[in-house]
Amino acid sequence: MALWGGRFEDGVATSTQEFGASLPVDKHLYRQDIAGSRAHAAMLAAQGIISEQDAEAIRAGLAGIEADIDAGAFTFDIDDEDIHMAIEAELTRRIGEAGGRLHTGRSRNDQVATDTRLAAKALCSELMAANLRLRRALVEAAKSDGDAVLPGMTHLQHAQPVLFAHHLLAYAWMFSRDFARLHAAFDAADASPLGAAALAGTTYPLDRAMTAAELGFSRIIENSLDAVSDRDFLLDLHYAGSVTSVHLSRLAEEIVLWSSQEFGFIVLSDAYSTGSSIMPQKKNPDFAELIRGKSGRVFGNLVQLLVTCKGLPLAYNKDLQEDKEGALDTARTLVQCMDVMAGMVSTWTVRPDRMRACMDRGHLAATDVADYLAKRGMPFREAHAVVGHLVLAAEKRGCDISELPIEELRAASDLFGDDIEGALDIDAIVAARTTRGGTAPSAVAEQLAKVEGGIADDSATFGGLSPVVEMGRN
Repeated sequence: MALWGGRFEDGVATSTQEFGASLPVDKHLYRQDIAGSRAHAAMLAAQGIISEQDAEAIRAGLAGIEADIDAGAFTFDIDDEDIHMAIEAELTRRIGEAGGRLHTGRSRNDQVATDTRLAAKALCSELMAANLRLRRALVEAAKSDGDAVLPGMTHLQHAQPVLFAHHLLAYAWMFSRDFARLHAAFDAADASPLGAAALAGTTYPLDRAMTAAELGFSRIIENSLDAVSDRDFLLDLHYAGSVTSVHLSRLAEEIVLWSSQEFGFIVLSDAYSTGSSIMPQKKNPDFAELIRGKSGRVFGNLVQLLVTCKGLPLAYNKDLQEDKEGALDTARTLVQCMDVMAGMVSTWTVRPDRMRACMDRGHLAATDVADYLAKRGMPFREAHAVVGHLVLAAEKRGCDISELPIEELRAASDLFGDDIEGALDIDAIVAARTTRGGTAPSAVAEQLAKVEGGIADDSATFGGLSPVVEMGRN
């Protein structure tokens, strides 16, 4: 009979029992469930609600069950419906009546909310660790090949030259913001609902602060209705993961482009490429494409939980059983994506010569030529028009603006002097952008120091997080 079966005369149909069971998903939260039960039993004994002997029997029984699950020696039975009932039923089989006293003063509603928050903390922790690994890989790549110059683009058209390091650090900044979002999601999950019971609290003299501290929570949730029904912390995790996936997908797209024959800016390591079953010459950026493709499932998990939560009245509803699978999938997908991305970045070969060969296409010096005229007194809008005409002339000649003869430049404006060559030199153009956040080597060096400082700060933050119950792998 089900643990709640006293109210019912007939058993649940096999089809509905399988349909309603959450065990295939929430069995992955067994460590969180056992940790919550261990803390609850210790508190019940401290409050005199159960005996110390019962608490000790519960602790020993839970330790044995956890060891068996860790070892893969525990058989889950779908008849148990969820991880809570599976563990409690086995505990009672092993230690007798003491196991039946474990559930005193709590409900599966606050129990699952506790498990889910503990799991969310662990998943956020895994994601933050992967985030730091990826950012370090980007920094090392920026240091290694950062003095290469590539055509910066807008609308995927050549715009202005930038240091490769500058380009890579733009992604490092994106992922630094992702870390902040993941940290916020961790903090949102870091509150204990245990002791809220079903929805209204309980008549037992529970010490909620004790169980919160025992489980590594920084605080308790003050409203019992909110405690069992809130899943905002999971939405925070999903949103942080979705934005991370956006950034990963953008970088993956650039890797696909850069590694193509048309660009040839990088060569991917064989370890992060695949071939073709029919075309022997192919070296495909499959893993970058997979990272780009997996963004869809991450976004879908966010939308799924938003839709699940949008119409739920207080307090707990069975719909919330659907909250865990997406979170587990998102976290594990993104940890893999970040680690694969870090591997690609760490092992690619950069081709500065191919980047440089692109500099004579797209009139990358055009803005600097307009600035040259503006600095000599011509209104910028007029200078913009003059250079636009020069670009048109170069297009008709089939050359780059930097290749126009000085006579044609002077015919467009008598402000052009012999020193115009400095405004046409790619390295000089890059070196001139010394404003904070610019692409000049000096500005990029300052930026790199800030990025590394941010990684150090976030590493310290990560090391100071409240304790987590690590996810099980069985």
